[in-house]
Amino acid sequence: MSNLARSLAAAAAASTLLLAGCAGAAGGEAEAELGTEGNPVRLGVVGASDPYWATYEEAVAAEGIELEVVDFTEYTQPNPALTEGDLDINQFQHIQYLADYNVASDSDLQPIGATAIYPLGLYSTQYDSAEDIPDGQTVIVPNDTVNQARGLLVLQSAGLIELEDGGSPFSTLEDIVEDGSRVEVQAVDAAITAGSLGEVAAAIVNNDFLDQAGLGDDEEISADDPSDPSALPYVNIFAVRADDVENPVLQQLVEIYQTTQDVTDGVVEQSGGTAVLATTPVDELRSSLADVEQSIRDQQ
Repeated sequence: MSNLARSLAAAAAASTLLLAGCAGAAGGEAEAELGTEGNPVRLGVVGASDPYWATYEEAVAAEGIELEVVDFTEYTQPNPALTEGDLDINQFQHIQYLADYNVASDSDLQPIGATAIYPLGLYSTQYDSAEDIPDGQTVIVPNDTVNQARGLLVLQSAGLIELEDGGSPFSTLEDIVEDGSRVEVQAVDAAITAGSLGEVAAAIVNNDFLDQAGLGDDEEISADDPSDPSALPYVNIFAVRADDVENPVLQQLVEIYQTTQDVTDGVVEQSGGTAVLATTPVDELRSSLADVEQSIRDQQ
């Protein structure tokens, strides 16, 4: 073999080894198991500064799971991040919100555990209970779509109104059955419901406006009941991609949240005592999600 041939052969061999080395580097080592130091679980939340999240992180670490809590400033951000694989799991929303997202984006995120209902309460400065409100009085609800429907369901649970076909997450004032209702219902901007309490018998007030209105538990006369089937779409959840619903590490994160007393106490404290903890079975959560998604499609 000539010197030139030997040189070409050596170069070819070196090139082959280099390509093989590049292929190995490109393939890399197998990805570390989820929840380990090399592959921490990325959990998306809104409001990571709430103290109970630090407590939760400590409880998760005690179980040997590596966790990274990713904070978002807008509710519109965690679901796309989960869909795109930037997160492994998120916890910030109720079933109704997730259903709206799945239908609008043609996604299939799924719940793997419940956390709590943050009740939408009925408040009054004149009456101590819904039963005390005289027939024919006026009660107000927020006029935005989601909170109006939810508020109407609260009024129905309190025995103040009756809704056509039992009501739904899409109920409006037009669905109130007059013959089965005791009060008149008006819809106003959510921001003025609390300020209108002096003029009406009672009002559905969103949690966001309780503090500024100086409202406390003593003025709440009714709220979502987690055991009421109509409240199920408003249970807050942990959500994952459909392919990850059986992932044992993610399921363990839910269990730690639900069973760590310091965490659940912190959730209730952060809500001002209004949060109602929920451990709704996962199959019920998924069934509710499917029902709400179908109802949304039917509305389109």
